[in-house]
Amino acid sequence: MKKILVAEDNPASSELIREVLSGRGYEVIEACDGRQALQKIEETEPDLVLLDIQLPILDGFAVLFQLRQNPRFANLRVVAVTANVMKEDREKGLKAGFDAYIGKPIDAAALRLQVEQLLLKGS
Repeated sequence: MKKILVAEDNPASSELIREVLSGRGYEVIEACDGRQALQKIEETEPDLVLLDIQLPILDGFAVLFQLRQNPRFANLRVVAVTANVMKEDREKGLKAGFDAYIGKPIDAAALRLQVEQLLLKGS
């Protein structure tokens, strides 16, 4: 079973993502801030991370930077999840090293497709 860490501080978004992913048979691990996300990534070694950009304590960019500096997680697939959906925001996220970019509000079908594509790439 593939493990996906969801780092999201909005309970409604977190619940939607959890329902979509667990309904597809993925094990969902949750974190509500950047520090907790890093801790849970270390502990569980997920196959994919869905990372809100605007997390408390450490934002998504800071978490991504730390992951990319760690040889264990340098190639971990990380998806930015954010309400900032302008073209420039997407380009900034991809340039920073995110593997993909999902806008909010979350489209469940697009989320499923993106996750499946990234997990296939990572196999």
